[in-house]
Amino acid sequence: MKEKPLVFNIGPIWFDGTILLMTLITCVIVFTLVFVCTRNLQLKPKGKQNFIEWVIDFVRGILGDNLPSNEVNNFHLLSFALFLFVFVANEIGLVTKIVVGETTFWKSPTADPFVTLTLALMMIAMTHFFGVQKFGLKGYFKVSFLQPVAFLLPIKIIEEFTNIITLGLRLYGNIFAGEVLLGLIVDMLNNVGWLTLPVVIPLEMIWIGFSLFIGAIQAYVFVTLSMVFMGHKLETEE
Repeated sequence: MKEKPLVFNIGPIWFDGTILLMTLITCVIVFTLVFVCTRNLQLKPKGKQNFIEWVIDFVRGILGDNLPSNEVNNFHLLSFALFLFVFVANEIGLVTKIVVGETTFWKSPTADPFVTLTLALMMIAMTHFFGVQKFGLKGYFKVSFLQPVAFLLPIKIIEEFTNIITLGLRLYGNIFAGEVLLGLIVDMLNNVGWLTLPVVIPLEMIWIGFSLFIGAIQAYVFVTLSMVFMGHKLETEE
């Protein structure tokens, strides 16, 4: 049975209620996680403080490898929030599955191409904004599109669009494929019967574990590529 999202409209504009709900839940989880882990900070961290400091250092390492050293502090908080959001959004669909009739009420937000492409568009737009802010409009155009040689201008313009597509669809494809396969494993049980239970349970557990790993990797890849693109806009090519 094909699942459908919960949709509603406000006037002529239609909304995907499932995605809105799951995005809101993702934001609440990220906020709660950071809030809880940063209460009563100690000079000698332990437990939850150790965890959040490890995440902060991990994200800072990503920035240190891809941005000019003087720009790391400017994008640390953005990258930290982006990493946690994408990570939780990737994994949340593995927690459970809520389907009423043909309508699904629970899925990973990043298993929807509009969400991932919107995230990608936002990040690419920000690279242009901060590039213009640093070099000025004329200087930014020269640094980003006319260096090292001007005849590459058409290719660099096309590259701006392909960056959005590849950044967004890479994340969507990996998360969506994982949820589809989990659904197929469950359908095996529903269609064939309880005789498949000894096969379905190990397969489901193995694939959930693998999907958790893939979700973490994709969060890392998304933040890394976003900062790579940002670094290209903030550095001058020799």
